[in-house]
Amino acid sequence: MKDQYDIAVIVGSLRKASINRKVANAIVNLAPDNLSFRFVEVGNLPFYNTDLDDENAPEEWKAFRASMAPADGVLFVTPEFNRSVPAPIKNALDVGSRPYGQSVWAGKSAGVVSGSLGGIGGFGANHHLRQSLTFLDMPTMQQPEAYIGTFGDLFDENDQITKDGTRDFLAKFASAFSDWVALHSKD
Repeated sequence: MKDQYDIAVIVGSLRKASINRKVANAIVNLAPDNLSFRFVEVGNLPFYNTDLDDENAPEEWKAFRASMAPADGVLFVTPEFNRSVPAPIKNALDVGSRPYGQSVWAGKSAGVVSGSLGGIGGFGANHHLRQSLTFLDMPTMQQPEAYIGTFGDLFDENDQITKDGTRDFLAKFASAFSDWVALHSKD
């Protein structure tokens, strides 16, 4: 077991004031010390196109793949768009899974948190993402499930969580994710 696990955080919302990014930051701040988080941006990745995936692949793809390779786990925090994940996350999954046989995802532990202004907390996005992660050979934490709904008033003007129950839940999620990563780590 390692003393420190490298966790890539991928946020599906590109908005400057993204509530999903605030949720991701809250999880990072509540997590055990054995997890070292780094945000990996996916909004600048050109759309995946097999025709471009040779020695002249876009530099953004190469940099993304290189940044994901050393990660022990990935925390996905996603909004729900039309009952699914937003395009930046799906594109990142595609870019990271290619060229065929060189996926940066295989064997990395995953955690999924979805959120929305609606009451079901991004349930559709959460489960669509899990379907892709299964195919990509990413052991994905099953419990606790994390659907954060009606989060319009979840944060104050200083980006602090206003609801004790939500803070406690995110701390529980972060602790469980730490255990999950340790359990599935290859080291």
